[in-house]
Amino acid sequence: SKNMKTLNAIALVLVIVGALNWGLVGLFNFDLVATIFGDMSTLSRVVYSLVGVSAILVAAKLPKLVK
Repeated sequence: SKNMKTLNAIALVLVIVGALNWGLVGLFNFDLVATIFGDMSTLSRVVYSLVGVSAILVAAKLPKLVK
């Protein structure tokens, strides 16, 4: 359905954002999420949580994506 496609697209974008953020942390010791929203602020924790949940959703879809 259209709602599931939208949810999957949002989840994929959030996983990419999370991966890019971890890349910045690993390469430059720079946490973009913490810089924008504050170090472990409520909003940062929401973003980190949404990225984690999105990773679970994308991982669950992975077998269909690699077919």
